[in-house]
Formats: sequence, C-alpha cells, structure tokens
Amino acid sequence: MATLQLKDYSKPSTTTLLFKPSLTTLFTTTHRHYKPPPSSSQPRSTPRASLHHHHPSLSRRQLISQTATISLAPLIALEQPAKSEEALSEWERVYLPIDPGVVLLDIAFVPDDVNHGFLLGTRQTLLETKDGGNTWVPRSIPSAEDEDFNYRFNSISFKGKEGWIVGKPAILLHTSDAGESWERIPLSSQLPGDMVYIKATGEKSAEMVTDEGAIYVTSNRGYNWRAAVQETVSATLNRTVSSGISGASYYTGTFNTVNRSPDGNYVAVSSRGNFYLTWEPGQPYWQPHNRAVARRIQNMGWRADGGLWLLVRGGGLYLSKGTRDNRGI
Repeated sequence: MATLQLKDYSKPSTTTLLFKPSLTTLFTTTHRHYKPPPSSSQPRSTPRASLHHHHPSLSRRQLISQTATISLAPLIALEQPAKSEEALSEWERVYLPIDPGVVLLDIAFVPDDVNHGFLLGTRQTLLETKDGGNTWVPRSIPSAEDEDFNYRFNSISFKGKEGWIVGKPAILLHTSDAGESWERIPLSSQLPGDMVYIKATGEKSAEMVTDEGAIYVTSNRGYNWRAAVQETVSATLNRTVSSGISGASYYTGTFNTVNRSPDGNYVAVSSRGNFYLTWEPGQPYWQPHNRAVARRIQNMGWRADGGLWLLVRGGGLYLSKGTRDNRGI
C-alpha cells in the first residue's frame, strides 16, 4: 500500500520557516557581547595579592560581601524580562462567563457579520458575541435544557446565515437567521457513534460525521440524511484484517480527530493514534493507512495547497511532499 511521504519539521534542517514580521518579534532575543578591556603593557596583579597588600584594613567579612556582590550581578541581570515577553502584549486575554472546569471545543463566526460568533464547549456551554469576540454572553437552548442530559457541544459551522451545531449525547441544532434562534432537529437513536463534526455546505445542506466513521449528507435542512459511506470504520477494518494496517485488527475504537478539506475530502486519526484513514466523495469505504512515523499521531489536516500536515505525540510536525493533485498517499 502506498504511504504518506513526509518531511520532518521537528528537527533542524536547511529549510527555513518564514514568519510575518509581527510574529518574528515573538522569537527575537537580545544578544549581549562581551567587550574585552584594552590591552595594557603592565601585567595585572591577582585580586588576592592586591587586597592583601594594599588594603590591610579590609576584613574577611567585607571581602566575602564584595565577592558575593560581584558574583550575583550577572544573575540579577538575567531576571530582567525578555523583549519577547513584551511582544506577547499584542495578545489580549478575553475573560469568559464560564466555570473553570469547562473545556472549549469549537468557535465560528457568521460569514455575513464578522463580529457575530458563537463559542462551544462541555457542560452545555454556548456563548455568543456581537462585538468581534471582546465580550461573550451565555445562550440557552430551551429544548436542550428541558432534559436531564448535560450536553457536550462538539462542532459548529456556518454558511451565510445558516448554521449547525452537533453534540453528545446525540443532538443537532439548526439556525437560518444567523443564530438568533436555534431549532432542534430530531435524530435517529440508531446512529453509529457520537457526532463529532459538522460542516455547512450550502443552502439547507450540511455534512455530519460520527466518531465511528459514519458520514451523512442532507440537502433539506436536516430532515433527511443520506449515508455517504456503506459501513463504519470498525466494520471496514475488521473485514480487511489482512490489509497490513498496523493496529487495525479487531478494531473497536473511534476517531480521535477528523478534519475536512475545502473540496470535501476527509482525514481522520484513530483513537490510539497508531494509524490514520482518508475518505473522498464517491468512495464506499474509508481507506486506512499505516503511519509513516514511529510516534503515534495526534492530529492531521490540510494545508492551503491541498497537502497534509501531521502532528505526533511528544512534539513533532510533518508536512506531506504532495499537494492537492499529488498528496503522496
């Protein structure tokens, strides 16, 4: 099976990463150079001899005190704040009206109004801003609050004024007025897995993905959904045990992450990070791939040119050598 050709950006190489000028200042450090004193034809005497012969009145306590002062001077200078920390002042922290234990999971702004956006998280967290994110206020969904579930809102997406939210346990919300009102759309209890991703693709249209690899497409505001793949990832892998995919035998796990490219292709990482899968529109099944690196995969996604990026656990960034037309897969 073909493999993903990667370039390792976690180690030094001849490749240079370019940053915008405003970002470069974050990594600028000031180098202090030592300038030796001017040379002298007369030899210098040792400090001990000088202090002993020319300062007979200097006590031992005074000598230790002066020596300690000279030794600590460089350490005191190192405590001065670096200029790179001053550059962080370009970032402004926004304080949110949420509990400390809430985990934020996704954010999206309305395309027709860049100041209007929503922020999602655990514990049924839904925040709204109308000033570009400077201030946020909690929003409630009456149909969700009437139940005993504490929903985890996983994903949000807008196309024009039309927006979608999915969460766990299974919940689907839809808006056609830029989030002024949210309508809950019923879902089948037989859906395989939990919904982890949704993408607004057009008027009344969206794609929804579960953590077991099911992809559903709607074109009528979510009242009907069509399956885009014929079976879950577990079924595909357990049916093709002899495919040579490491860690895929008797696979019963779920996706750790899933990302979609602008042209509708998907890449997902297994829950243990030991392999990844891809899917393109028209394919009946997910295509599994062995990871091309020793460390387990944390996340994968697409670059602007259509190539893939890959993050590994323990700190590592890899970029595929292929692009949209030739990804090296």
